[in-house]
Amino acid sequence: MQSLYLSLLAVLIVSLVSLSGIALFFLNKKTSQKINLLLVSFAIGALLGDTFIHLLPEAFQSLNSLTVSFLTIVGLLLFFVLEKILRWHHCHEINCNESKHLIVLNTVGDTIHNLIDGMLIAASFAVNFKLGIVTSIAVLLHEIPQEIGDFAILIHGGLSAKKAVLYNLFTATSAFLGVFLFFFLGSKISSLSLYLLPITAGAFIYLSASDLIPELHRHDQKLSHSLLQLIFIILGVALMSLLAFLE
Repeated sequence: MQSLYLSLLAVLIVSLVSLSGIALFFLNKKTSQKINLLLVSFAIGALLGDTFIHLLPEAFQSLNSLTVSFLTIVGLLLFFVLEKILRWHHCHEINCNESKHLIVLNTVGDTIHNLIDGMLIAASFAVNFKLGIVTSIAVLLHEIPQEIGDFAILIHGGLSAKKAVLYNLFTATSAFLGVFLFFFLGSKISSLSLYLLPITAGAFIYLSASDLIPELHRHDQKLSHSLLQLIFIILGVALMSLLAFLE
């Protein structure tokens, strides 16, 4: 049971520290509005970097390449269908807000990702204490930039800073669920987490390419603004690349 308690403690610390990145949005409202698109750009880089540097390589190590490719496509199609349903629903409302679907798509993707993180931490502590600590640190370093990007997406989708915090806290609880699922269902649920990796990757590709990148194109920007957006996308990818070496 000690490994269970250690896993829960690690997930709690990761969840709380990962939310620290949102503090920059409370500096002042005008500043948060100015940097919103830049953080959306960072989110694009972080999501794509996470997908192609972490999620897919890890999936290819454990699963057949054809299976990984198929499940990645499944993730793309699932989010395509989900967005179709959300857009149809919102555009039949009196006050139609096209950006609302971003909130749901990001929340679903982040919930699945945090569920996997909880499983990974639990699986590591089940092996030994040292591996659990190393994995928890890697997840922590990985979560901070991702949560900054997620928060930017929620703000861009129309949520207030307070509601965005609550949404992030909600998705963080799935990591605890991942820990409990691993310890009470054992190796069967551990195998399931491997199949969720490419599905999550497909979801992140769809969210980045279908929703976030077009958002940057919708705004008439100066050349300097576009260059800054490109720089922040590269920074998101670069940080995910750096984390690959730290792991």
